[in-house]
Amino acid sequence: MTQLLKSWLSQGPSAQQLISFNHHNIVTGSVFSSQVAHLHQQLVSSIEKRWLLSCESSDMFAVGLCAGLLAGKQIILPANTQAGTLSELTHEFEGVISDLPLCEGKAFLRLDKELNLPTSAWPQLVQWGELVLFTSGSSGKPKKIAKSLSQLDAEVSVLEHTFAEHLPHCSVISTVSHQHIYGLLFKILWPLAASRPFLSDLVEYPETLSYYANLFPNLCLISSPAQLSRLPDALDNERQLRAPSLVFSSGGPLSFDAAMAIKHCYGQLPTEVFGSTETGGVGYRQQHSPLEPWQTFAKIEIKQDTDDGALQLRSPYLEDENWLRCEDKISIVADGQFTLEGRLDRIIKVEEKRLSLVQMESLLESHPYVTKAVLLMLEQPRTQLGAAIELSPQGLEQLALNGKLALNNQFKQHLLSQFERVTLPRRWRYPEQLPLDQQGKRVHSTMLALFDIDKFKSK
Repeated sequence: MTQLLKSWLSQGPSAQQLISFNHHNIVTGSVFSSQVAHLHQQLVSSIEKRWLLSCESSDMFAVGLCAGLLAGKQIILPANTQAGTLSELTHEFEGVISDLPLCEGKAFLRLDKELNLPTSAWPQLVQWGELVLFTSGSSGKPKKIAKSLSQLDAEVSVLEHTFAEHLPHCSVISTVSHQHIYGLLFKILWPLAASRPFLSDLVEYPETLSYYANLFPNLCLISSPAQLSRLPDALDNERQLRAPSLVFSSGGPLSFDAAMAIKHCYGQLPTEVFGSTETGGVGYRQQHSPLEPWQTFAKIEIKQDTDDGALQLRSPYLEDENWLRCEDKISIVADGQFTLEGRLDRIIKVEEKRLSLVQMESLLESHPYVTKAVLLMLEQPRTQLGAAIELSPQGLEQLALNGKLALNNQFKQHLLSQFERVTLPRRWRYPEQLPLDQQGKRVHSTMLALFDIDKFKSK
């Protein structure tokens, strides 16, 4: 497989290549080259090596990414830009590349698409930089994951090899952020390397999706299970006259019912991709049946841990050729095919955002009103996060004075220092003591009983 990404980054786009678009603007290769060259010059002359990159606009994010990688810098992508998250990572970077001044006391290079820059050639490669992502670790601390250009290039090349025939002259739009590995690969790096234009804005509304589906004869939609599960209702569960050529979903398994509903509206099944920040893409599938297995990508080797069923893999997307243990339990059904049987650790996905229950529990327990906190994923009446909290004497006093709703809101505000709002618990319980069995251990079924809606109607 060719080095698709490295080759494109080394040469840059043609002047006529359409890089990105939105409803009022397009960015051509010549404009993009000038933007990258301008930032590249500033980065090469800077002494700072480690730069945090954040920008909501995908075209300007791509400018920062390309300039940093060509200048040999380490580009840091945080899980989010909450104040607590940036504070926790402050020792990991010396400068910020963004459209907003996110951190005081750091070097700052602004991404500004309104700058009227002189035409400049694509910058020369100084040395390849690397990408560093931070994701929720099982210990509760953000886990640092470095990605070399060779690793990213291997994945982009495999994606093109696997799916290119289904993407004739496609434009790419996305409902997921490019700040995470899935959106980064599928919305930015792969489209750039394969000369497919991408929408610079995030698609937040079904009306916007329908607008672009009607505008472009061939469209590739990058989305997530939570967003795709809600989409059919927004489309009135009706067959659409114009639909994307290909729909990707990643961030967790899509339910069979949701896959069927998307097929009803769009005339085709979404293509699901299974993987993680650490592993990159592992496998893909289209759910023709409820027990549809996942097919591994080319050159991915898998096996099952004989003790607990954990997935083990070797992949060209990893930094070495050793077997990597993952905390996903699997069953192997055929050569290169497997089914997922759940997680073995306390990392979960909420709205496709990876979340460490340990990290959130630790932050809750740092609050003076909390003695002990336990988080659970609740399946009924719908999937959401629940928090069971044993209050301190101060917390009990606040509960008596101001009531449960006020206390819920105080804890939510406390969590917002490190977590995005969509990941916060939706249901809260304040038992006098968290239930334990005779061995002093928590029993999952007993904890779930705290959230029995027949006994506890209030949220």
